Amino acid sequence: MPALRVSVLCLLAIATTSAFAQQQLEFKWPNNAKIAVSLGYDDSLASHLDTAVKDLNDFKLKGTFYLTLSHPSIANRIDEWRDVAKQGHELANHSLFHPCSATPKGREWVSEANNLDTKTIAAMAQEIQLANHYLHAIDGNNQRTFTAPCGDQFTKNGNYLPAIANLFEGMKTHIGPSPKNIASLNRMDLPTWAPHQVDGKTLIDYVKSAEKTGTIASFTFHGIGADHLAVSQKAHRELLAYLSEHSDKYYVDTYLNISLYLKRAQQQP
Repeated sequence: MPALRVSVLCLLAIATTSAFAQQQLEFKWPNNAKIAVSLGYDDSLASHLDTAVKDLNDFKLKGTFYLTLSHPSIANRIDEWRDVAKQGHELANHSLFHPCSATPKGREWVSEANNLDTKTIAAMAQEIQLANHYLHAIDGNNQRTFTAPCGDQFTKNGNYLPAIANLFEGMKTHIGPSPKNIASLNRMDLPTWAPHQVDGKTLIDYVKSAEKTGTIASFTFHGIGADHLAVSQKAHRELLAYLSEHSDKYYVDTYLNISLYLKRAQQQP
């Protein structure tokens, strides 16, 4: 009987490995690209409208702008944000008020009213859904993606992300390295990198490193040449130039389009 049990376990292991290998073999990014690249920009910053959009357009690349709807740029420059969507970039959800946990060291800036630690799952779901309504009023779209503010997920009564997952086609949920392989890539739980004060070579090296995985190199930028947690415009443009020059290797698109591509691939028998 022990020998039989070992044999069965071995067969299961072989079958699992075979299925994984088949999945790896069959999946292909558009135009046989090695990986997808998602260029995300958080917090509705002025430097996104002043600099990042122009840079992307110069290199004919598409980005995803994760808007915090309470930011002054939404009310003051709403027509410009509407134009960003018309140019083929994604306007995505980054909440109304950017609630974060006040617990980690250095989070003194988190206000009492905006402390995720004291909010409930229901309150967060309501806020995120309302943000989607505001976004629809700007761009008229019904499909979009989400990035969790600060990468924080837990309210006082649990993780709020499962309660909002049905609102989105994809979610960037935490800081971390690219998924190791296609089998472990979850469009609803994507790790991302938030670079700041790095040069163009470091940004490019991140993409090159992700090539080994065959999955996604996800960027979460904040300021571009200005604003908080900034990357210089020079570094930003060096990355975009590299991606543009190697378009045969990299599928660069909005995270919405990347997510929809993955969704269709996963639905195939």
